[in-house]
Amino acid sequence: MTFEFDWVDAFTDQVFGGNGCAVVHGGAVLSDGVCTAYVQETSLVECTFTGPSEVADFHVKYYIASREIPFAGHPTIATVVALRHRGLVDVGPLTLETGAGIVAVDVGEDSVTMTQVAPQFGPEVPAEIVAAVGGLSASDIIGTPQVVSTGLAFCITVLRDKAALARVQLDLDAMTRFAASIGQDSIDMTEPFWITREGATAAGDTFARLVLAPPSPPEDYFTGSATGAAAAYLWSKGLIDSPRFIAEQGHGLGRPGQAQVEVLGPRDAITGVRVAGQGRVVMSGDVFMPDGTR
Repeated sequence: MTFEFDWVDAFTDQVFGGNGCAVVHGGAVLSDGVCTAYVQETSLVECTFTGPSEVADFHVKYYIASREIPFAGHPTIATVVALRHRGLVDVGPLTLETGAGIVAVDVGEDSVTMTQVAPQFGPEVPAEIVAAVGGLSASDIIGTPQVVSTGLAFCITVLRDKAALARVQLDLDAMTRFAASIGQDSIDMTEPFWITREGATAAGDTFARLVLAPPSPPEDYFTGSATGAAAAYLWSKGLIDSPRFIAEQGHGLGRPGQAQVEVLGPRDAITGVRVAGQGRVVMSGDVFMPDGTR
């Protein structure tokens, strides 16, 4: 089976920046096994597979190397950039059917804005348990880490400074203990998202990292879904003064990325999070898949 694909770098205004995602047009018909094998083949963190929808403009399926996930941020930006590259969408409003529900998107001339769903605040996790995952001490953490989702769950962990952020190094044994503490049987489902309230550059307001467990690559270059969850956490906890800010990630990896973020609603009644970014098509072509449809 032959499908067209576009490889897009998201949350960047240049190729070889931000975070890459391969978008397989029409690939939503493929089986889980084929989709995860494709992600592994690309060595990317995530890929998307599109198809028709009866409730939105397009259906988008998101995969990491081990399974399908309900939603992801940089692949959403990448998917819309790829659809526009193919002439399948134009500037204006767009809706995507995802595993996290209908995601509203605004397609601009040179950027894409997605409105992530209202946050779901999950369990708080003792700072010492989360700190161990990154090889840190509890004193490096501000407040109490908490599992938050605006479509995909992360344990939002605010660090005191960029020096602590730079020291983060994944401890798999500690990650196993962390997963058990929140009732998970897998270490690649809800990872800590490490964030500071200072930018990587003078333009940024926050700087973050996401280190990943196998079989994913060691670190994500830019995590749009976690950026939305972190924004909701920071605003609800009074840790940022404005609901609008610039988020940065990937600079320490040579893949700088940036997003414009806006939390919608008051601190105690957030209705969603807008996350906007640019994207650039790196390559396009055909991919030849096994006949592995559902």
